[in-house]
Amino acid sequence: MNEALEVMKWPIIACLLLPGLLVYLGLHIVRREIIFVDLALAQVAALGSALGILQHFEPLSWQNYALSLGFTLVGAAIFTLTRTQSHRVPQEALIGIVYVVAAAAGILLLSNNAEGNEELRRSLIGDVLLVSPNQVLRTFGLYVALAIVHFIFRKKFFAISFEPERAAASGMSVHWWDFLFYAIFGWVVTSFVQIGGVLLVFSYLIIPAVCANFLARRLGILLAVGWGIATLGSIVGLYSSYRFDLPTGAAIVCVLGACLLVSMIVAGLRRQAPKETSGQIQPLAAEATTKRRH
Repeated sequence: MNEALEVMKWPIIACLLLPGLLVYLGLHIVRREIIFVDLALAQVAALGSALGILQHFEPLSWQNYALSLGFTLVGAAIFTLTRTQSHRVPQEALIGIVYVVAAAAGILLLSNNAEGNEELRRSLIGDVLLVSPNQVLRTFGLYVALAIVHFIFRKKFFAISFEPERAAASGMSVHWWDFLFYAIFGWVVTSFVQIGGVLLVFSYLIIPAVCANFLARRLGILLAVGWGIATLGSIVGLYSSYRFDLPTGAAIVCVLGACLLVSMIVAGLRRQAPKETSGQIQPLAAEATTKRRH
């Protein structure tokens, strides 16, 4: 048991501390109905990392990280400029295109590189077991700083996520706040991709948020349920990985998927009214509106 705790200590700390901000941002992403934006930004970050590998930078070096972050900010600018109320070309379609092109470009860049296949695999599924204390603490410090920014400007961020039309009508610079949201979001994704990979980032962002929307309505409860599911998925996934010698990231993703299935069953048993979806959104919007008025 002591040996297990020694091996899993920092992976456990990483999977308990870091997903908190991801779950919160996931609620915004689900409400914006741009579910795959995190996959796209994570893949753009991986593309920057692939370019860094070609420049002979170490995967975890600051030069590689800077390239990944720079590419992510470009992606954030693209998604800001393409957000529109018109549904002639849905933004989700553009997000999918960015993801596919970034993935293909990464494969092309690393196709003739001796470490290419390993780097592509690492960017996809990560390797939480190899996370270092310095990585965890540095990333957690960054997340705390970004969470403070979100807390300070929470009224603005809630307005552009939950009531963008009213925010625009009030004279708010929606594009500016949208870019700031995507820039922070991309920074969070870039940092976690180096630890957990693209699939784990997507799972922590979306699955707990979707589970929470099945089970709760008010913002505080949504956050509590999302964080609880992320914590449960992390602990069970890490234990299963160690107990049965499974890939850690994949184990956590599968456990979170099982949590989603259970949440759907519970929601189905509890459902009494057909307008459950609108009931979930309205209190969030109302809460954001109340906060903005004050």
